[in-house]
Amino acid sequence: MRRIPESELIVNPDGTIFHLHLLPEQLADKIVMMGDPKRVDMAASLFDERICSVQNREFKSVTGRYKGKQVTAMSHGIGGDNIDIVLNELDALANIDLETRTVKSEKRSLEIVRVGTSGSLQRDVPTGSYVISARSIGFDGVANFYADRNRVCDLDFEKAFVDYTGWSPLHAAPYVVSADASLLHRINAGDMVEGVTISANGFYGPQGRVLRLMTEDPLLNGKIESFRYGDERIVNYEMEGAALAALAAMLGHRAVTVCDIIAGRTDGTADTKYSDGMMPLLEKVMERI
Repeated sequence: MRRIPESELIVNPDGTIFHLHLLPEQLADKIVMMGDPKRVDMAASLFDERICSVQNREFKSVTGRYKGKQVTAMSHGIGGDNIDIVLNELDALANIDLETRTVKSEKRSLEIVRVGTSGSLQRDVPTGSYVISARSIGFDGVANFYADRNRVCDLDFEKAFVDYTGWSPLHAAPYVVSADASLLHRINAGDMVEGVTISANGFYGPQGRVLRLMTEDPLLNGKIESFRYGDERIVNYEMEGAALAALAAMLGHRAVTVCDIIAGRTDGTADTKYSDGMMPLLEKVMERI
C-alpha cells in the first residue's frame, strides 16, 4: 500500500490538515461552502448547535447541527486554485488515514453545495434570481492537470464551445462538467433557474470586464450569451463551480453550485446589497442538503 510522502500530504503538528486546520472528526458529510468567511457566520447562525469552529487564512469552518443533521459550513476563498486546495484536503480528511498516510479501504462520499454570488449573462435572468449549475464550463484549467479529467467531462460540448467562440490557444483549454444529478434535483425544488455556468479564472478580464485594460476578445461575452448546445444555454459567470464539480466527481463526492445573481452583465446593472437575498438562499440549501 502506497504511503503518501510528507511533502505531498502536509499534516500540521496538531494532527490537522495543512490549510484547513481541521481534524477528520470535525468534518461533516454534508458541507455548505461559500467564498466569503463572513458568509460562514450567516450559515452557522442557522445551526441549532455549534460543534466546532476553526479558521486559517481565508478558510473558516463551522460544524454544527441543523434540524438533526450534522453540517459543516466552510469558506473557500476566491478562485479555482483555492478549490483545488479545499477539495483535495476535504477528501484527505474523509478518505486518507493522516497517521499512516495511506488511503482508507472504505470511502466516505461527501455532499457539497457551494452557495455563491454571480453575474447573469441572459436578460431574462435578472438580479435577485437563484441559478443552479447543471453544468459548469471551467476557464481556470484546474481539471486539466488530473488524469481522470476526460472521464468526468463532456468532450463533445467542449469542442462545440471552442469552435463556436473561436477560443484562443493562449487561454487554458475549457472543460465542461456536470453537477451531481441527485443533489442537483434535491437542491432545486423548482424555485431556481437551471443552466450552464462559466467558472472564470479572474473577475475582470477573464469575465470580459474592461477598466483600463482591453480584453483579448471583446466579442467573447456576446458569443457566450448566444451559444447553444442542444437546448442548453450559458446563464451566468462565477469563479469556482467547475473545479468543485470536476474534482468532486473524480474523487467520488457529490457537488453542485447555486448562486444569487447580483449583476446583470448584459444590461450593466449590479446589486451591492445582495446580503438580503443570500440568507433565504442559505436557508433553502440548509433545508435541502
